[in-house]
Amino acid sequence: MSSRPAPFDELDRKILTALMANARSSFAEIGAAIGLSATAVKRRVDRLRETGVITGFTATVKPSALGWRTEAYVEVYCEGAAPPRRLAEVVRHHPEITAAMTVTGGADALLHVRARDVEHFEEVLERIRAEPFIRKTISVMVLSHLLPESPEAGASQPAPQDATDLR
Repeated sequence: MSSRPAPFDELDRKILTALMANARSSFAEIGAAIGLSATAVKRRVDRLRETGVITGFTATVKPSALGWRTEAYVEVYCEGAAPPRRLAEVVRHHPEITAAMTVTGGADALLHVRARDVEHFEEVLERIRAEPFIRKTISVMVLSHLLPESPEAGASQPAPQDATDLR
């Protein structure tokens, strides 16, 4: 199976641009802007969803409104070669980890962590470090977002009420 995205044309690109700017735009609004009927836009959006070009629709929310007041990026250094699948299993057990990726350079992975406060962040960091194959972590706290409209500045889930209720 190929990992290449399904091909799409300039009209599809315009639809994607409109949806990325405002996913609540109606098919009629998008169609009027790009010269298609609402039905034609819907067919194209359905195809883009079926082929995996569009992976979902979400709301971007101010993190502090959901209880996330502390944010950090954590570099993870593993003992030996930790396979990405094993890292993925671990990060799925931490709802505070909002993004995780393997990276080049000295670290094996980079985690984007949101927490209620510094104490909660410290608890999350301790849980991450407790994994047997994690050698060390280096954390960088976020002070402010220079691009506040970026997806990274928003949140996708509310903060847990109590860190002990996470599992």
